[in-house]
Amino acid sequence: MATSKAYENLASALFGKKVDWTNDSIKVALLSSSYTPNQGTHANFSDVSAYEVTGTGYTAGGQALTGKTSTLDTTNKVLVLDANDVTWASSTITARYAVVYDAQSGTASTESLIGYIDLVSDQASNNGNFVIQWDSSGIVRLTIA
Repeated sequence: MATSKAYENLASALFGKKVDWTNDSIKVALLSSSYTPNQGTHANFSDVSAYEVTGTGYTAGGQALTGKTSTLDTTNKVLVLDANDVTWASSTITARYAVVYDAQSGTASTESLIGYIDLVSDQASNNGNFVIQWDSSGIVRLTIA
C-alpha cells in the first residue's frame, strides 16, 4: 500500500495563508525513484522538480487536482485535505513518488510542497492509465489537537 507524508513546511504554509487548498491551483507531479524525500528541507517545487518523470501522456508540472475538499473533523481534531483520484490516460510513465504542491504562483521556487506519496516501488503504465488513487482517509490529515 502506498503511504503519504506531509512536508514540514505545510503547517506554516497553511496557517501563513500561503496555501489555499480549495481555491489555489493544487497539482500532483510524478517523480522517479532517484528522488530521496526530505520532509525537513524540501519546501518548494524547485527542490524536487529535477526528479520529475517524462513520458507519453505526461506534462511537466503534473496534473491539477479536481474536486478538492478541506474538512475539519472537530470531534477528532483533524483537518483532512482530499481530492478526486488522478489519471494520466493513454500514458507511458514510470514513477516512484507523487508530489502534491501549490502551483498558484507559477514559479517553481515559490510553489509550496504539501506532501508526497511513496508508491513503495516503481509503478508504470505502458500506453495505458497511470492512476493515483488517494487513500480513503484523505491525501493529508493534520492533527490539530
